[in-house]
Amino acid sequence: MKLRLTNTVLTAALSLLVAGAAAAAPVGVQILSATVKDKKIDGATVTLQKNGEQSVSANTDAQGQVKLSPTFADDAATLMIVKKPGYSNLVVKCPCNGSTYAISPVMNNLDGMRIVLNWGANPADLDSHVVYPDNHVYFMQMRGADAKLDVDDTNGFGPETITIDRKHVGQRYVYAVHDFTDGSNPNTRNLANSGAKVFVYVGQTLIRTYYVPTTGSGNLWTVFAVTEDGEFQDFNTLKGVTSHDRLQTSEFAGVGRAADLQAVNYSASSQDSAKRLNSQGEAAYHAGNLDEAIRLYQEAIELNGNYGQAYSNLGLAFQKANRTAEAMWANRKAIALASGSTAATVRASSHYNNGKIYEAASQWDDALREYRAAQAEKSNPTYDKAIARMQQNGAK
Repeated sequence: MKLRLTNTVLTAALSLLVAGAAAAAPVGVQILSATVKDKKIDGATVTLQKNGEQSVSANTDAQGQVKLSPTFADDAATLMIVKKPGYSNLVVKCPCNGSTYAISPVMNNLDGMRIVLNWGANPADLDSHVVYPDNHVYFMQMRGADAKLDVDDTNGFGPETITIDRKHVGQRYVYAVHDFTDGSNPNTRNLANSGAKVFVYVGQTLIRTYYVPTTGSGNLWTVFAVTEDGEFQDFNTLKGVTSHDRLQTSEFAGVGRAADLQAVNYSASSQDSAKRLNSQGEAAYHAGNLDEAIRLYQEAIELNGNYGQAYSNLGLAFQKANRTAEAMWANRKAIALASGSTAATVRASSHYNNGKIYEAASQWDDALREYRAAQAEKSNPTYDKAIARMQQNGAK
């Protein structure tokens, strides 16, 4: 008896064969240093992971290159994770094949931050810009007050890296990416199509990842701001500017303003899922599994970026894990998001926890500022004693 295949069956069979071929395609990437231009990173472990289950790993060679052969497709459901001792872990959404990524050496400053830009082959020249009072750090002015452009790249892929050694209290910072290649074309789509990604590191942790918007047009991507009190505010918007030879500081006057910040609404299902993850994180924290707790709190925040309790819990977990710079970042966001009947208590305790971190680092003036902020939110003899200790140490 002959088996007759219908067109539908044949089409389905061919689709499976094509999918299998695509899934078997190797994935090659290169890993560089985020802070030393063109430095290849050997011995980094690169893992491709699909839906948190299937995975394949290999180590980079002397050229920082690695080729992996996963049994699954290199698509948006795949994550790439890069690890090497002394560097912060990098986690990025794929597709990844043919890309170059940079990993950041662990930072030790409590108020430091590193911003790493990567993109595809085109446009050839994207530029990182950080603007804050009396300072504009970019390729024409590579140093500012306690900040510097570590790496400038002009031939595609990146990295382009800015390190802020110490964020100044009371000053607002704005970070943006300018498409220098298309500087005279404010209506370009090339930046939107560049695959650009921005990774923000605090301490030893990748705390924020931004992906360039793929809709709209423009040659300036305003990514985020850090407020006077150290809170991150996400913009993630494209607009067109007219400079060609360089991005003038004056053109930043109209971007990154707090008044332009758009409120993000999270669905009821996302909020419910975030609450469930937060509860799981609390259980992991009380069981002493800090890494798992941190992961769960971060997943909760991904689903609901306005979830103040998850940020507060994340700050405690980071502090318990001795990841103090990260703890301060989470505490500042918890302070900004605090609301309702417990708002004063959340703000006071978060300020107090940051004060303890500064005190442990012998940064008396910073500790005193945080303890006074806690006292202003809520009276507590513990805060009074802390203030007295800092004053005895000469803090003003």
